[in-house]
Amino acid sequence: MSLTKKIIIALILGVIAGIGLTFAPEAIFTGLDMYLLGPVGEIFINLIMMLVVPLVFVSITLGTAGVGDPAKLGKIGVYTVSFFLITTAVAICIGFGVGYLLEPGKEGVFNTEAATYEAQEAPPVMETLINIIPDNPIASLASGDMLQIIAFAIFIGIALAHLGEKTVGIYRLFEQANEILNWLVNLVMKMAPYGAFALIASAIGTAGLDALGSMAMYMIAVILGLIFHGAFTYSLAIWSLGKANPLKFYKAFFPAMSVAFSTSSSNATLPVSMKTAQEQLGVKKEISSFVQPLGATINMDGTAIMQAVATVLISQVYAIPLDFSDLLMVVLTATLASIGTAGVPGVGMIMLAMVLGQVGLPVEGIALIIGVDRLLDMLRTSLNVTGDATIAYIISEKDKRDELKVKHS
Repeated sequence: MSLTKKIIIALILGVIAGIGLTFAPEAIFTGLDMYLLGPVGEIFINLIMMLVVPLVFVSITLGTAGVGDPAKLGKIGVYTVSFFLITTAVAICIGFGVGYLLEPGKEGVFNTEAATYEAQEAPPVMETLINIIPDNPIASLASGDMLQIIAFAIFIGIALAHLGEKTVGIYRLFEQANEILNWLVNLVMKMAPYGAFALIASAIGTAGLDALGSMAMYMIAVILGLIFHGAFTYSLAIWSLGKANPLKFYKAFFPAMSVAFSTSSSNATLPVSMKTAQEQLGVKKEISSFVQPLGATINMDGTAIMQAVATVLISQVYAIPLDFSDLLMVVLTATLASIGTAGVPGVGMIMLAMVLGQVGLPVEGIALIIGVDRLLDMLRTSLNVTGDATIAYIISEKDKRDELKVKHS
């Protein structure tokens, strides 16, 4: 049986088990979660996270050295960031459309008096941009600061490309390290079905049916927004810019989407998403190695849809209407915040707090959606990693077409 089929079966069984556990006595669920589901899920995530920092550093270094020309690398960077910003803005608009269509804030009775939430402050945008350049790259590698690791790896890659034969030994060392890491990714992926089952069963069992029931319309609105963005925005980009069949793209990329779904972490999914993009979609290694780690840090279309729907929900619950200028402000704030808060822990909720504060909505309203956020985060992450692979695929195919034109001219 293929790994994809095993993961699908594990996801289905995990959902069934999670729903079943909501009916079990609390002591039984707590025991199972503490001694079985929790440890299995955490071990799986730790195994993948163990590989993320070395894989990102090695692959981006090789990718940059492979591109060689800093001007070409700059073009790829501009193209990538532009695509991320445009799709994020589109995602927010889709979230608003679904939110106002379904009106999730008018469903059920929400107790706003008991809602409390302490918002964390995001660092200033300029501080985030300055901090991209690490003053201590070893400390950045140790702490897993992804933007700083990416910046350092790009500098090393440019140096290797420029020095050529002088550093061929170091370049081969990076290639060998990449082979080791890819072998380890294959090994870890054999545990993916078990990790997926444990993580999903635990997430659903923890949320409980009561939370799912009271927030059903909000969840439906977010899920519809995510599906529409994937089926329309990304599919259109794959078809028109990538010159490919979107269904074949999604089928080939499904293993990475399923790991993203179970781990709820773009960074944790990175080893699998890069491997899948390169081997199943034919994305050039140097492009995949640059675009996907960058996307895992700054591309958050799924989070953008959640923020738009949550903003509509909170405005309806508190009966504070938003005019067109408010909606425009949400689009601008959330789009720019996706880069300005890159790499900050709990970035989704920090961005939402920024958005709510910008349009005068109470930040305490975030407490209403916290209960189901873990489940929605699984779907959001799947969409996020798909967006990263989409732009990597489009750039790679464009590069292949350009090479063919040069060859035939």
